[in-house]
Amino acid sequence: MKKMIEIFKNPIFLKLFFANLTSHMGSVIGLTAFMFYLLDRFSDQPMYASITEMMYSLPTLAVFFLVGVLADRMDRQKIACHCDTVSAVLTVVLVGAIYIGWLPLIFAVLFLRSGVQKFFFPAEQAILQGVLSKDDYSTAAGLNQMVMSLFMLLGNAIAIFVYWNAGIYGALLVDFVTFILSAFLIKRCIIPEDVRLPNGKHTWKDLNVSFVLKDFKSGLDYILNNKLLLSLISGFIVFGVVNGGFSVIPIFILKYKLAPATYEEYSIILGIAFGSGVLIGSIVSSMLTQKFRFHQLIVAGLVISGTFIIAASFAPTTWIFMMIVFIAALGLPLVNIAIGGWLPSIIDPKMMGRVQGWINPLMMLSQSITLGIIAVTFPAVVTVEMLYWLVGGCLIIVGAFYTVILPKFMKEEEIKPAAVNG
Repeated sequence: MKKMIEIFKNPIFLKLFFANLTSHMGSVIGLTAFMFYLLDRFSDQPMYASITEMMYSLPTLAVFFLVGVLADRMDRQKIACHCDTVSAVLTVVLVGAIYIGWLPLIFAVLFLRSGVQKFFFPAEQAILQGVLSKDDYSTAAGLNQMVMSLFMLLGNAIAIFVYWNAGIYGALLVDFVTFILSAFLIKRCIIPEDVRLPNGKHTWKDLNVSFVLKDFKSGLDYILNNKLLLSLISGFIVFGVVNGGFSVIPIFILKYKLAPATYEEYSIILGIAFGSGVLIGSIVSSMLTQKFRFHQLIVAGLVISGTFIIAASFAPTTWIFMMIVFIAALGLPLVNIAIGGWLPSIIDPKMMGRVQGWINPLMMLSQSITLGIIAVTFPAVVTVEMLYWLVGGCLIIVGAFYTVILPKFMKEEEIKPAAVNG
């Protein structure tokens, strides 16, 4: 707790933290409210709600080769600020599109807005790396994890409350205000030039196709030449499988096994149980990062979550299932906070954007493949219990992989500086 208080004394971190919070709020509230708006207006066409979710995730695959390059070559502060400003403008355009009522235009604006927002996180994370000390990385990751867990716990509830009381236009007004506030906070930051422009000044004319592709490839080469980093990121492919599976299997087990008649009501309680577990786990994990090494926390979190996810498949009642999911959620922040604190300490600040630009596409690709396989095989080929075994088993396998690999490569990284000094 003392470390958290100390890190908030850093004025740049304080502004960036609340900028990240408000920007994320702007992304979540409007999108969730719009989904409920579509379900109310087109209740017999639920595919529109699915398309809305796709408009949030698909832009990742459309802009991933640009995201990291821009974060490393252009002014990171301006990128983060412009992301919020452009998102605010597109929110106004979205209001007009909804008023007109033409769905292709609405979905096109949603796609553009989501695509713009994908540039925010790598730029913001790269700035944080430059303004914090290595000792503060895990604390910052813990605080960000707590924010995400609060959104898991309260995000949908806030969106529904705003939608019920102010309608879709009121929800989008909240979006607009939060984006503007985030942009204002980022603009107010006084960030050193070497943090904003770690690779020197570049213009848009410099960023031709060959330059972008070369820079994008350099990010891959950097990952492949760093065994410790490569090992960590390899696990992200499996995390994409886990994210894909876990996005649907809780609803599946409620609908097809535990509570077929009341699964919708229980899904709300399930969200509260999972979000509460992640929130409590985030607080505990932030304290444990001061006492244990990162790889120990990662392995412990993977084994705890994997074991209890498998155990959840054997739950005889809904309430026992909720309790097991709560315990499984406690272990996830151990993984997220440890990795979030570790990556900035082993990545060259000049390469941070390009490395981040590879992580999300890898996870998104494996997540999409997993969802596709589940759509084809469930329930004809695999049972809901098997899906839990798959997700939990993947976590345990990655835990075993990290147990063997990470200590070895950590020793090699520690020997390198000693060899240089010698």
